[in-house]
Amino acid sequence: MIPTDTDELKLQVERFQAVQEAMVREVRKVIVGQEEVLEQLMIGLFVGGHCLITGMPGTAKTLLVRTMAQTLGLLFKRIQFTPDLMPSDITGTDILEEDTATGRRFWTFVQGPIFGNILLADEINRTPPKTQAALLEAMQELSCTVRGNHYKLPAPFFVLATQNPIELEGTYPLPEAQLDRFLFNTLLDYLTEDEEMKVIGLTTTTDVANVVEVTSAEEILSFQRLVRMVPIADEVARYAVTLVRATRPPDSLSTDFIKKYVNFGASVRAAQNLVLAGKARALMHGRYHVTFDDITALARPVMRHRILLNFQAESDRLSSDDILKRLLEAVPPKA
Repeated sequence: MIPTDTDELKLQVERFQAVQEAMVREVRKVIVGQEEVLEQLMIGLFVGGHCLITGMPGTAKTLLVRTMAQTLGLLFKRIQFTPDLMPSDITGTDILEEDTATGRRFWTFVQGPIFGNILLADEINRTPPKTQAALLEAMQELSCTVRGNHYKLPAPFFVLATQNPIELEGTYPLPEAQLDRFLFNTLLDYLTEDEEMKVIGLTTTTDVANVVEVTSAEEILSFQRLVRMVPIADEVARYAVTLVRATRPPDSLSTDFIKKYVNFGASVRAAQNLVLAGKARALMHGRYHVTFDDITALARPVMRHRILLNFQAESDRLSSDDILKRLLEAVPPKA
């Protein structure tokens, strides 16, 4: 339980910040650069959300997630998505066993890789939508159903899915309903030249980084409750709602370029996630309240996968980020 006494609450916040700093320090033993990506993954963990990472192969996505799991003391599982992957390969399945003494047969449930704390769904857009949909219940309800039996997943449960750019061959675009379950769509880009030199130095010698566990599953759950206690002023929360509503062409807050380039805007879940992520970012930056900067800093990763562009935008070679950048300029915070 989160303490309600002011002094105890202050100690809890200090512990939160100490764990966050320790996580960054431990991950930095293995991972070079990608500060924005790391911050967004930690925000996702602290609010109990899921993250989608879009990036090219060979950019240390798997290594980053595995290292984070080691620092958190959580159970890490990985699924390599392929075109022939079946839903039961994710959730698990019942098998028929026989008692050798009595000859009696019975069903036994064998858990799939979904029964972990941190699940890396690698190249999720390599598998057809039927199998992608197997993650939906788990991501939203933190449970799965197999042959009519309901199974709760361990807590915390954090899905980090990676996908290749849609232009590559052999990929299936994720359904909009599934995309909306992700807190962030984080873009993972190539490193700078100096950062790549540092990677070479870290990975081509006999040295092995010793990553230390800095927290536990129980403490992560307490941090998730703590984040929800961070206050947010009505005007800041209203700005988050205004940004989300402005992405919808039929809305009165919509701008001309939104009406021109966007087919469908962001859902209510986008506003919820924007506020929750803003609360986590505020604590991570040593503040006890959410600011407009928290909202504007997180608007693009929260909404880039939630707006559906039309053919005109594709024709003009505009991306979701281009549209959201213009939106943030057109709808600034009201001081």
